[in-house]
Amino acid sequence: MAAASRAEAIAGVQAIFDRYWLLVAKENFNGFDNQLMADVKIIDASIGPPSSSSPDQPLSPPAVISSATFSLIISPTYSNLNGVMHGGAAGVIFDMCTTSALGPVARPGYWDKPGSFLGGVTRSLNISYLKAVPVGTKVHLHSQVYQIGRTMAYIKGWMTSEDGKTVYCTCDHHKVGVPSRKAHMDVKVPWDEQFAGGNSNKPKI
Repeated sequence: MAAASRAEAIAGVQAIFDRYWLLVAKENFNGFDNQLMADVKIIDASIGPPSSSSPDQPLSPPAVISSATFSLIISPTYSNLNGVMHGGAAGVIFDMCTTSALGPVARPGYWDKPGSFLGGVTRSLNISYLKAVPVGTKVHLHSQVYQIGRTMAYIKGWMTSEDGKTVYCTCDHHKVGVPSRKAHMDVKVPWDEQFAGGNSNKPKI
């Protein structure tokens, strides 16, 4: 993947986080996903299949439209009484991280714009739990967009060990695109500047 394309993709994902924190401050929001958005770190992103150079990257068919990879330490915040990640925590982790993979290809009028995961809602989020994740484990989250249309998107996710040798759980995420609240879209981030004047630059996919 060309360096410029990778940088653009990462910026599209970062814009989601930038807008999220501006909205948190504006609305004094203290919701369910705050801790996750503070803890998760962007490692990589792509327009098209991700780079295969990373040893922990799952198999990426040519059909992958965009992707995002994150790291996260499973702290006690995400645990149950057994000292491992709570299954419910995996739901919000996958929800936010897989949705963020839409950032590199979203445009005004097409899943809104990068920086607004608020334009879509979850239709279904199916998780397969394969192995318990002990508290203190650093995991990688891999999200790959396999289909995106005007109103529907399908994203796959994996939670793995840093070296990719252990897959803790996987997910299939189906989203429906709905308009964001105008008050949310009025909050601007630097990424929006490239779309000023009606230049949508919608990707041909």
